[in-house]
Amino acid sequence: MDTTTCLKSLLLAIQQYRDSRKAQHAAQLHKQVEELSGLKCERLLSSGQVLPSECVSGLVELAGNPNTSPALTSSIISLLAQLACDDSSREILHSSYNLTSTLAAVIHCHSTTPGEPLVLQCLQVLQKLTYNTRIFQSANYIHDLLTFLMTNIQSHNEDIIMPCLGLMANLCRDSHSVQSHIKSLQNVKPFYRTLINFLAHNSLTVVVFTLSILGSLTLNEKVGEKLFDAKNINQTFQLVFNIIVNGDGTLTQKYSVDLLVDLLKNPKIADYLTRYQHFSACVSQLLGLLHSKDPDSAAKVLELLLAMCSVSGLRSLLCDVVFRPAGLKLRAAGRRQGPGLDGGRKAESGLALVQWLSSPVEGAESCSLQTVKLLNELLEESLGAESVPECMLSFVEMLLPGLLGLLKGFDPAAGDAHLRKYCHRITHVTSLLLILCTEDATRSLLSHQVSAQLCLSQVETLLSSCHGSSPLICLPPGSDNDLSQLCAEALLKTLELMSKLRQQVKDMETSFYRMLQDHRIVTPLSLALTSHHRDRVQTGLALLFEATPLPDFPSLVLGESMAANNAYRQSEAELSVKRVAVQDVPPPRTNTSMLDSSSASTSVSSLVEKIQTGLELQEPHVSAIIDVYEQKLAAFASKESRLQDLLEAKALALSQADRLMAQYRVQRAQAEAEARKLACLLKDAERRREDLQGELSNQVLEVERSKADMEELLQHNTRLQTDSEEHRALKGAYNALINRLNETERLLKELQTAHICLTKQTETLKKNHEALQLQQEKMASVLEEREGENRSLHSDLQKKNSDITGLRAELRAEEEKVKKKDKERTDLEETVDVLRKELNKMEQARKDASIKASSLELQKSQLETKLKLKEDELNKHSAMIAMIHSLSSGKTKGDINLSL
Repeated sequence: MDTTTCLKSLLLAIQQYRDSRKAQHAAQLHKQVEELSGLKCERLLSSGQVLPSECVSGLVELAGNPNTSPALTSSIISLLAQLACDDSSREILHSSYNLTSTLAAVIHCHSTTPGEPLVLQCLQVLQKLTYNTRIFQSANYIHDLLTFLMTNIQSHNEDIIMPCLGLMANLCRDSHSVQSHIKSLQNVKPFYRTLINFLAHNSLTVVVFTLSILGSLTLNEKVGEKLFDAKNINQTFQLVFNIIVNGDGTLTQKYSVDLLVDLLKNPKIADYLTRYQHFSACVSQLLGLLHSKDPDSAAKVLELLLAMCSVSGLRSLLCDVVFRPAGLKLRAAGRRQGPGLDGGRKAESGLALVQWLSSPVEGAESCSLQTVKLLNELLEESLGAESVPECMLSFVEMLLPGLLGLLKGFDPAAGDAHLRKYCHRITHVTSLLLILCTEDATRSLLSHQVSAQLCLSQVETLLSSCHGSSPLICLPPGSDNDLSQLCAEALLKTLELMSKLRQQVKDMETSFYRMLQDHRIVTPLSLALTSHHRDRVQTGLALLFEATPLPDFPSLVLGESMAANNAYRQSEAELSVKRVAVQDVPPPRTNTSMLDSSSASTSVSSLVEKIQTGLELQEPHVSAIIDVYEQKLAAFASKESRLQDLLEAKALALSQADRLMAQYRVQRAQAEAEARKLACLLKDAERRREDLQGELSNQVLEVERSKADMEELLQHNTRLQTDSEEHRALKGAYNALINRLNETERLLKELQTAHICLTKQTETLKKNHEALQLQQEKMASVLEEREGENRSLHSDLQKKNSDITGLRAELRAEEEKVKKKDKERTDLEETVDVLRKELNKMEQARKDASIKASSLELQKSQLETKLKLKEDELNKHSAMIAMIHSLSSGKTKGDINLSL
């Protein structure tokens, strides 16, 4: 069911229940309320349609009626709480439908049973409805509501204390009338004592609510001075910052931010915060919260930072934290917070601000504007210093692409709401860019990224919005929030930015002077020059000073437009004065006119009597007669002015009546159209009913035929059942065969995989065997070479035996060593034979072959080392033999024997 149909059904159920409060009508209304609650109706109240407005009015009226059942009232309040999903819807429910007083009346009716679920529900909805809303104590049932809250806050019912504290915090915030009423009550001192006792409560939410109430009621009194003095304020700051950073729920975080914002409005507490030693660390933690993707949490953090920027002493500290280089931040984090904090995350606080400028998260539009405002304050403070640090320039360079991206993305077909947001965004962004133009270094960075085409397209877009098909120019220029003022301010800010950058950016000067000579610039320029805002007038005068020397500047049209704006503003002021005079005519004016007329008539009658009696006929006092007639004329003039005022009031009332009649006619036309539509639907339903009745008779005949068919089908079904049983048996056998087949295929696959693995292992063993054979052949060749060398050595030794008899003992020793080597060689040959035998066994066992190959390699390395040693010894021996031969070459044999 769509929303319109559901609303129409709900309105009909409301009227039926209002006319007759039967259980059937109550159940129908409850059903319609539940159906509407199941639909998505986020923007239902802000649509401005008549049908939702009438439904909500009826629901609020029924909720405030004491005769409505509690269950129905609870469902209605749940639906209204669902409709209050955003700030605009809450404002409409509060101001247009007076839902606050209605819920207060419901609580007053059930004040004797405060623990009832309906009362708790009303308190929760009221807390949601009155958040950031100023409530006056003169509203209906607000006095009773305040009394109820104070009574139950001092009770011992834990379930109701927290919602009562939250609602009391909302009512007391920024409402002097509510604060004065509470202070004038007799039991305010016990109430203060109860609140002070709540400061030691286990729940941080209760503590925050209590601090908010005490801050609103006692901040400028002796009790507040004791609570928020220099001894306790540091603990309060630490508590609030811990709650905001660590979080005890989104609700507690919101109220903690509001509490700190309210405390900063007090100059003494703001001065305490400037001297708070952990302020920089706490701000770094706050900036770390901006890395989350929650727009509500980020909006509250930005709101707190903006409130801190309103304090001159805190603004410079904020600049130090936000624009401090990363290295300094890490050192400060390690020095102040200790090792438990993520200093690297805080080092990216400036990056988090830049990311919120163009965040794709839903609902981040307000965060983007708040970020621009915060950067506006911080950059204005930082650029006002004597020198601009390098970290500031790097931050500005990182910031500019995001800022320039906000200047794009306007859709002319999106409507007035989108245009309003766009103008707000353009105004704040261009204000920030103008601040960057105050310093040469930042202006140079800006000029490298801004193009004349971007500014020109921006101005063209705003001018087309002003003079296109939108109803912007039809709005009165006296309001600050209308689209004409917003669009004009955004346009003039953009032109001022073009004026600042015309010397640095290519083609910017040509575009700037061309736009100043455009006739469409007259309307926003005249609005700025006739505005009561100083900044707008100064901007308009600066642009006028630039535009006056230009040849095609429409100065005459500008003068006429300014005169028209002034005349309109004057007529509005006079009309407002006359409205006030007609609505509240002072009674002394009527009395004086009556006295004047009565005195004039008595004086005229006395003069007539004197003339008739002849007394003083000789010298009539002409001056007295003239005075009388002047008084008479003055009285008639006063009567005429009064009648003129009354006529204007009547004309105004008639115009209002005409508007109401036009609205009534529109509503009546809509009702008649709906009635005609319902009549058509009724005719269609009757026609459809007749068709369905004919179809029903045909269906009866078909049912009789189907009975006969059913019997035949039953017989056929029995035959099919027997066939199905046989089919089941066959299917079971078939499934068993399929299972066996699957099992056989699985085993075959396993055997194939095992066969593949074994073949791979065989190939690897063959390769290893071939490698070992090559190694064995190499060893055999080496051994043969060694044997040849040994034979040559033996022959040389035999030849020299006759000449070296003195060395026979040593040669014998060497021969014994050689024999040992021969023996070792024979041992090696035996090991080679063993290895050959083992190689034949390698094909059967891979593990044994690898182990024996490793042992062969080890023995080969040992043999090589031993052979090298023997070669060294043989070289020594040959050298000794050569030396002996050289010594014995020139002597006789006898001398040789003697020398030996």
